[in-house]
Amino acid sequence: MTESSAFKLTYATMFNPPEELHTRFEDALKSIKAHLGEEHTMFIDGKEVSVNEKFEDRSPVDTDVVLGVFQKGGAEIAAKAIESAKKAFPAWSHTPWETRIELLRKAADLIDERIYQIGAVMAMEVGKNRMEALGDAAETADLIRYACAQVEANKGFVCEMGHDPLVGFQSDNTSVLRAYGVWLVISPFNFPCALTGGPVGAALAAGNTVVMKPATDTPWTVRLLAECLRDAGLPAGVFNYVTGGGATLGQALIDHPDVAGVTFTGSYSVGMKLYRDFAAGTWVRPAILEMGGKNPVIVTRHADLDAATVGIVRSAFGLQGQKCSAASRIFIEEPVYDELVARLVEATGKLTIGDPTDRKVTLGPVVNRNSYNDYQNYIDDLKHSGKVLTGGKVLTDGKMSKGFFCAPTLVDNLPYSHKLWKHEMFLPISTIGRVKNLEEALTLANDVAYGLTSGIYGNEEEVATFFDRIEAGVNYANRPQGATTGAWPGFQPFGGWKGSGSTGKNGGGLYYVQLYMHEQIRTHVRKA
Repeated sequence: MTESSAFKLTYATMFNPPEELHTRFEDALKSIKAHLGEEHTMFIDGKEVSVNEKFEDRSPVDTDVVLGVFQKGGAEIAAKAIESAKKAFPAWSHTPWETRIELLRKAADLIDERIYQIGAVMAMEVGKNRMEALGDAAETADLIRYACAQVEANKGFVCEMGHDPLVGFQSDNTSVLRAYGVWLVISPFNFPCALTGGPVGAALAAGNTVVMKPATDTPWTVRLLAECLRDAGLPAGVFNYVTGGGATLGQALIDHPDVAGVTFTGSYSVGMKLYRDFAAGTWVRPAILEMGGKNPVIVTRHADLDAATVGIVRSAFGLQGQKCSAASRIFIEEPVYDELVARLVEATGKLTIGDPTDRKVTLGPVVNRNSYNDYQNYIDDLKHSGKVLTGGKVLTDGKMSKGFFCAPTLVDNLPYSHKLWKHEMFLPISTIGRVKNLEEALTLANDVAYGLTSGIYGNEEEVATFFDRIEAGVNYANRPQGATTGAWPGFQPFGGWKGSGSTGKNGGGLYYVQLYMHEQIRTHVRKA
């Protein structure tokens, strides 16, 4: 990615990149802008596919800018893509695992080579600042490589078991993990590359074939990922890229009986509906769901307030709070409450808001008009129910008048009985609460339907108690790089408990790729 070999881009290291990274991003941005407004096809069975209906992909930075024109697929496209994947499955699943991961590693290398182009598109399409966008692309390559490494380390998941003690016979038993079939990946707008490429890479490494459907807000980023898979030499039909609405194309994909498994990332309400719809099939099929979070940060009286301030602001307002791991609830012990709140307000006020492709900008716009309207509705409620300390308004000055820009907002004096302590807003809004002690903080932190990420700033004894008691899948202590955000494959596998996840296994971790396979035991008895 960069000639500065000492630098490895991750969400933890992105705050101080080499100058070369910015130069190459600027060059890629100019190149990408020369292709705005072009039409893009779908990929089905190795062919480019168009349909009569189209939709425009407009930038949330400036809604006058048409990034591209995409195909509006429906039920017919869903059936065609699934048929393609089903046809390709026997050959791909019987392709030696060594060959599968070789091709996927080529795709990961292509993502690295094209990271600046992917990042530039993502910044314009999602509203991510350039470092967040480049981090998303880099994470995608690492997620694919991690899945490949797990298949390789386990030798394709073929394992000799015990031999039955039969007199006069040789009885051999072998455990084999085998692919399911056609795997559907429905990805979100906020991490369109990583949360498409991660599950797609795992599904393909395991031997499944894939149909990938991006969010309608982010089709271009995912098409660039599909091009990397194509150019790496994956056979026709092994992956299929389709675009269209969730209620039409998405529902048709979910309802299709030939889909063997699904990975979905998105809201709790949509995920639970998908889970119930998917259960209507002939038999139980695996559903890997990541459904958001309402992530707490606890700051004790023994905390390093410098680290807490930086970590909370980064996690609360990175990507405009549109991360399922965002720090949306902040619980502060009384002795340090006033000082930390003042620090948080000051730090939030220094954030730079604007065009996310500008290297000086920290926060871009929210993703679309629905989110923009939700922000205003939540703020109206919070102004009446609590105290807005900073932010609390949409930004319409100058060029921001054409985008969906919202000021990062901190709110205190909100009663703990208020619904917005438990409802995922998915916006740059965080609520702050005063607690008497760690026990009260933990009780409040766990009193939600979600259990995705969490963070604490405190001493070693408090950290130990926190790790033992918190009900979440990804947990951080004393982390200035991000109080609740910044997971990376192979370092912090990402997944949630309770309403945040369905499997109890985290992406980019030791047990994830196995979710895309089911076990077969083979017993072979011969006469001795």
